[in-house]
Amino acid sequence: MDYPVETFTPEERARLEPHFTNLDRPVFALVNLPETVKGALFSRYSRYRGTLRRLFLDEFADSLPALPGGFEGVEGRRAAELYERMFLEYGDDSVAQLGGAHVAVEWCSNVVTKVLQRPRLAAYLEQSTRYIAYDQPMDDSGAWRYWRDPELGDGYARAMDRLFELYSETFARVHDWVAASFPPAPAGGEVAHRRAVRAKALDLTRGMLPAAALSHMGVFASGQAYESLVLHLLAHPLPEAQAYGAMILEELEQVMPSFLQRVRRPERGGVWIEQLRARRERAEEVAERLGLRHGDAEPEPASVTLVDVDGDESRLLRALLEEQATVRESEVAAAVDRLDSDERAELIATLVGARENRRHRPGRGFEALRYRFEVVSDYGAFRDLQRHRMLTAQWQELTPRLGADVPEEIGLAGCAGAYQEALEVSAAAWRELRDAGRELEAQYAVCLGYRLRYVLDMNAREAMQLIELRSGKEGHPSYRAVAQEMHRLIAAVHPSVAAAMTHVDMTTEPRLERLLSEMRTQAKRDALARRA
Repeated sequence: MDYPVETFTPEERARLEPHFTNLDRPVFALVNLPETVKGALFSRYSRYRGTLRRLFLDEFADSLPALPGGFEGVEGRRAAELYERMFLEYGDDSVAQLGGAHVAVEWCSNVVTKVLQRPRLAAYLEQSTRYIAYDQPMDDSGAWRYWRDPELGDGYARAMDRLFELYSETFARVHDWVAASFPPAPAGGEVAHRRAVRAKALDLTRGMLPAAALSHMGVFASGQAYESLVLHLLAHPLPEAQAYGAMILEELEQVMPSFLQRVRRPERGGVWIEQLRARRERAEEVAERLGLRHGDAEPEPASVTLVDVDGDESRLLRALLEEQATVRESEVAAAVDRLDSDERAELIATLVGARENRRHRPGRGFEALRYRFEVVSDYGAFRDLQRHRMLTAQWQELTPRLGADVPEEIGLAGCAGAYQEALEVSAAAWRELRDAGRELEAQYAVCLGYRLRYVLDMNAREAMQLIELRSGKEGHPSYRAVAQEMHRLIAAVHPSVAAAMTHVDMTTEPRLERLLSEMRTQAKRDALARRA
């Protein structure tokens, strides 16, 4: 597996060495920097085309004092002995929550970014295909920006090259079409207009990119969260995930070795990794035995289905009153049961109160209700939705089996043929890898425009956060449609909960209207199938 290696001048290396644990590998930790600078670096990272070390040189180095020498990772003997005693002798995992680190993970595929983001007790910042164009080779060799592995074969490499060529050509044409179609910028608004045009063109063409497209990520987590993340990466069947797990571990051992000391111990981390591998294998065997791993599936339109609801609005009202009451919960329940539905709805609205913006959330009582949604959407929308921290996201393997759509605007720009060719090249490359026994790696070849089936399980408080954020008109139509449909489905079962979501953006545009229509048609079909 080859990674791009950035070169620096001797002066640049001297400026970087005190702040980064290495200068030539794709995973590194940030050291000797103020917390605000590390946060600002990661914040800028998502919309910066280059690497984090180059970003530091371009935008931050001049504002910071130079430090002598390079980084020397020293924990201190007393601290190391304390952590060893707490971890190994007493088994007190909570102390591993008391220290953290900023780590950059660069040049990893979009497949592995999802594995990296799966642990929820961490903060992530990912370079976004909504802001970064992949229309230029990543270096002077002319190599496009995708995951490479010689074992995947020449056919895979040719297919990926073709996908990026098609994307580059289409992005330029769609950008020109959007610029000509948008109203001219008002005086003084030229910069905002250019940004809006670029964002629209990136939105329309990102479905042509394969999941092999490389991304950069910033991660901030506690020692405990990193231990769990590294173990899951090392246990993952995908070689790329294992490679990044090993590199993350190596860098963290330079800055916080005591927090990761159990990972390399065969009787601790070794046993844990084997347990994770065995668990996955058992699940695959059971799914196979029950006939739940069909070789072929029919294409499906985008859909959102509310498959399970836990709790009712009476429970919600009891939970909202729990902390202010001074009596048993049975007495709270009895008082709520004496109310009629209108009175309960009025009290819920009173307790939620006025919410001036979406960050003004209701109390923890909203966590008493849960919703489980099954979603079929394009992979690009899934990537944005699964990142929410306080929900459970489970997803199936990415394949072209569920189909994909060519956005209507792509056709209006005269690029439907190129987009369709990209989908066909992607599907053919996926089949070739699958037939060669590499079904897991075949996901690399699948375009982001293809659909994926996944489950999002969350409480009502998280549902409010997700729906209000992801329905915003500045968002991508694919995930806006999912958020708006979730809101409609919640309103059907818990109208007071939906009414509390006062910052849901229900405005639409042609592409969003079509997606919503598809989702509701699919919901009707599913309902008829259940009755049959």
